[in-house]
Parts: sequence; C-alpha cells; structure tokens
Amino acid sequence: MNLDNLITTINTVHQTFQAKALQSVSVNLTLRNFVIGYYIVEYEQNGGDKAAYGIRLIENLAQKLAHIKGMSVTALKLMRQFYLTYPQIGQSLTDQFKIDIEISQSVIDQSSSALKVPAEKLLRSCSFTHFIELVKIDDELKRTFYEVETIKGNWSVRELKRQIASLLYERVGLSIDKKALLQSLENKTEVFNPTAIIKEPYILEFTGLEPKQTYSETDLETALLNHIEAFLLELGTGFCFEARQKRISIENEHDRIDLVFYHRILKCHVLVDLKVRAFSHADVGQMNFYLNYYKNEISMQGDNPPIGIILCTEKNNIKVEYATAGLDKNLFVSKYQIMLPSTKELEALVKDDLKELAAENISEK
Repeated sequence: MNLDNLITTINTVHQTFQAKALQSVSVNLTLRNFVIGYYIVEYEQNGGDKAAYGIRLIENLAQKLAHIKGMSVTALKLMRQFYLTYPQIGQSLTDQFKIDIEISQSVIDQSSSALKVPAEKLLRSCSFTHFIELVKIDDELKRTFYEVETIKGNWSVRELKRQIASLLYERVGLSIDKKALLQSLENKTEVFNPTAIIKEPYILEFTGLEPKQTYSETDLETALLNHIEAFLLELGTGFCFEARQKRISIENEHDRIDLVFYHRILKCHVLVDLKVRAFSHADVGQMNFYLNYYKNEISMQGDNPPIGIILCTEKNNIKVEYATAGLDKNLFVSKYQIMLPSTKELEALVKDDLKELAAENISEK
C-alpha cells in the first residue's frame, strides 16, 4: 500500500462510518416521532383526563413541552399523522417500546396490505422530512408509488417534492410505456446525499444542536445584523429583542427572519430582513408572507399589525423598504412615524457599517 492508497482508504472509511452515523440519527428521530404519535393517539382514545384536555390537546402539549426543541403544534400534529399513516414502522421498534405499543400491532393487522413497503426499507431510505411529504398523500396506492420510487432512485426530499408536484404518478398512469417514462428519470433526478441531513432543522433539533444559518450566512451579514440589532435597542424608544434567525416552518418548508423585535409602545412586532445585494421586488413578497404569518399565528389580542423593515445593500447602494400594509389607523401610523427610525437613519447606519467593515478588512491585510 502506498501513500495515495492509504489516503483513499481513510477517506472511504470516514465516509462509510459517517453515512452510517447519520442514518442512525435519522432512523432514531423517525422512530421517536412515531412513538410520540402513538402516545398522542393512545391518550385521545383512552386518556383518563382527556375530557379536560382533549379539545386542545396538541396546543396544551406544545405549551408544556416548549423546553424540548421541535415540539411545536405543527410538529406534534405531524407525529400523530405519521403514526396513523405508517403503523408498520412499529415493527422496527426495540423490545422496550414494543411492550408499551402492543396496541399498535392491532392497528398494523387491521390496516395490513400487500402494498405496504416494509418498515426497514422505508427507514433505510427515507428521513422524517421525506415522511412529512408522503403523509400528505391520502391515496394509499399513490403514496406507495412514491415510496417505491424514492427508494429505487434514492431521491432527496427536494426531488420527491418535485416529482409529486410534477404529477409523476398521474403521468405514469396515463402513459402507454410506463417503464420508459420511469427510466427516463434515472439520470435526471437529484440523489439523496446522507451528509445533507445534518442541515435539516429536524435533525438539528433532535440532536440538541442550534439550527443556525451558519451554513449560508456570510461574515458580512453577521456583522451588519449585530450592528442593526444594537442600533435599534440603543434607540430606547421601546424596542424589545425577541429573536434572531427566527424560523418559520409551514408544510416542511422553512424560512428565517433575520431579526424580530417587539415594540412595547407601538404594541406590535417589528421584523427586520437583511439582503446583502440589490433590492428585488420579491423581497416585498417575502416580507409580506412574514407579516401575514405573524399577524395570524403570533400576534396576541390587542396587538397592532406587525411592521416589516427590509434592508438591502450592494456595495454602497442602500435601499430601505418599510412594509406597512394594514396600518390603517391614523393614530397608530403617527406613533409609528415617531417611534421608528427614519429610512435615512437606517441607510446611514448600513453605509457607515459597510465603510467600517471595509476599512477593517484592509487593515487586516
């Protein structure tokens, strides 16, 4: 064995064991969510105090389990649906949980079908994020079709979503030469990369790691956000810091808001989104999505509509947009104009920061 062979061998060993480790984490996350789903259904059916808590069970659970990352209302509903949709996953549990989940075996027997893909094959090829897409499919035959194709093609989650959206199942059904259509996909599909799983929010939450955006955030963005956050807090006009890189998850799609404040005088949330590039009209649509989400899901009774601030920069070209849709109360608008920094102040802040950072970069060289 020469040195090149040794390096190749070590690389192969590393990649093999890394893939196994990541798969183990993925499988355990999936099994955990299955077991939690079982216990939720079991409580709904046989809970001793379900009359008191059953009506808003999921909401109550999310509140009581807030100390565990990933136990949101949406996530708990997904776990419940996952258990009901995939009872065969129970066959892969250890003896410890099989004792507790004897009832699940009866569920498996009642819903047994020759069409069901064995649990081991599903767990080997599908992360929980795959399952989130699959449980959305009500038709069992259609869902099985996508399970089989995902396993055969080793599809990534993005590829699975793309094929579902392109109506592959329906197109295969309408095609005369069905095999030819499926074979034509082989060299065009995105293959699942085991290392990509470490960036999945569900995996990060399960392992206790912070789901930070450090995979794509630049040092420049981080520095600018630090200055913007400090600037708004130092204004002393009511800004209360709430979150940074606030994640919004809807139907297995994740977005992040750079900075979130609550303004105690205006009684509303202030959302700040930074783009280290030129302003785009798409930025307004994205901010409008954030504002509607906060208005419908986060704002409490008595809160005013949230406010969005978009900061865009490309070199020294700054454009600031205030997304203030829905601010139709004159009194509130006048308060808003007094309490928030002007666009000129924010433009000056970003310009000064860019100059300062550029100067630091030059001095370091």
